[in-house]
Amino acid sequence: MRHVTRPRFAFLPVLALTVFTAVSPAAQVPPGFPSLEPDRAAVHFAGRGGAGYSWEDLAEISLWASSVPSLNTAVSARSLERIREGAAELAAGLPSGSRERGEYVLSFMHKKFLKSYAALQTRVDTLLENGRYNCVSSAVLYLILAQSAGLDARGVMTKDHAFVQVNTGRGSEEFTDVETTNPYGFDPGNRKEFHDGFGRLTGFAYVPPGNYRERSSITPIELVSLILSNRIADLEKRNRFAEAVPLAVNRMALLEGRRMAAANSFFEDPRRDLVTRIFNFGASLLKAGKEEDALCWAAFAGPLYPDGGRWQEFTGAAVNNRLVRFIRQKRAESARDFLAASAGVLSEENYKKMDAMVLEAELAEAAQAVKSADEAGGVLAAIAAAEKRAVLPAERAAELRIFVVGKTAALLASPPARDWSAAIAFLEKAAASYGWSRQWEQAVENYRANYAAEYHNRFADAYNGGKFGEAQEILDEGLAKFPGDQRLLADRRRLGQR
Repeated sequence: MRHVTRPRFAFLPVLALTVFTAVSPAAQVPPGFPSLEPDRAAVHFAGRGGAGYSWEDLAEISLWASSVPSLNTAVSARSLERIREGAAELAAGLPSGSRERGEYVLSFMHKKFLKSYAALQTRVDTLLENGRYNCVSSAVLYLILAQSAGLDARGVMTKDHAFVQVNTGRGSEEFTDVETTNPYGFDPGNRKEFHDGFGRLTGFAYVPPGNYRERSSITPIELVSLILSNRIADLEKRNRFAEAVPLAVNRMALLEGRRMAAANSFFEDPRRDLVTRIFNFGASLLKAGKEEDALCWAAFAGPLYPDGGRWQEFTGAAVNNRLVRFIRQKRAESARDFLAASAGVLSEENYKKMDAMVLEAELAEAAQAVKSADEAGGVLAAIAAAEKRAVLPAERAAELRIFVVGKTAALLASPPARDWSAAIAFLEKAAASYGWSRQWEQAVENYRANYAAEYHNRFADAYNGGKFGEAQEILDEGLAKFPGDQRLLADRRRLGQR
């Protein structure tokens, strides 16, 4: 028997949501989602056990648990008949003592039904068809046959294994372990030959009766329910989460009102197990990038199985993941609309975080779209307002501001304007308001050099064309702006040497 894992959500950096309220599990199941309505047989079987289950009840329930939801009634009927025939054959040769009977049942079962051990073969119907079994399927069949032989039997669980105990006392309770995966598994603690081959056969370690912390008794119906538990674990291992949910629903319905194993850390509480399966299915939707479906699943399943903290984590992950995809697609406006539509399913804290994320994306897109100094002024004002409200971190605000100012200056300095003076003035004005950045200093240095080079080129054109007066005027204007520029100083010397 194997344990299942708990879900993990990917909280990464809505369309209108349909909110389901006051619904029954059978109502308004979103298309493609697993139903939360139990199989009718599960409810019927749960009601049948009021005075305890007979061995025939357990046989029927074990076959249902092995094949639901695609129950083949013909196969089920044939399997049930095989169990009845086996019980009748068993009865014909039973010894008188309870201990002898318990050992005889194990030997009989291995000779008639069990052929080969298969770790994942937990279904009783399959066991009866081909003889392949694991600890759960063999333990359930043994329990059924033992009860048919008049023995008092119950299940035992460990961390990763299941077996059976039978009452072998005379007039008192004296339970003996039965390791059902081994033909020599009756009272395994007293069988040296059993221990020699046990590990090689099943891979499990036997837990002696005195190790109470490592083993726990469970009722017959709880043992049968492990068929569903193992099937659930196998489905989830294969990423078939939608199919696992109905099995968990049926397991909970089957055990409704039954005594749960007291202080048992190994036997999963049916309701808690179902809720985990529900979240695992939701997590599979998130992993597949189906955030809208995940939110619809939360709206449907959340009111039926409330768990405020986990649902908020789940819906927060769904909304956040979708926002991130919008942002990566540079669709901040769509992200804003989605967040507004999703506000009702988010906690105040989650909404604030996502609002800040979307706002940052909006500002980044606005920064990228700047095409003029006027537009830049509006974006810079929005950045300042967001920073003042502590919605945008100061470091990120500085990054955006540096980008906006630098981009705007580059636009002013590029064709068709090619206005070096305006670009430099824009940078100097920004620096006066926000302080200099290394990028701005480098830009001003480059623009001043390019501006001075422009005077040099104009001077050269006039000088080479013999327009010495015009060349002097250009040089005087250039030196007035850039008195230390080495090229212009060289031009002045050249003009003076003419």
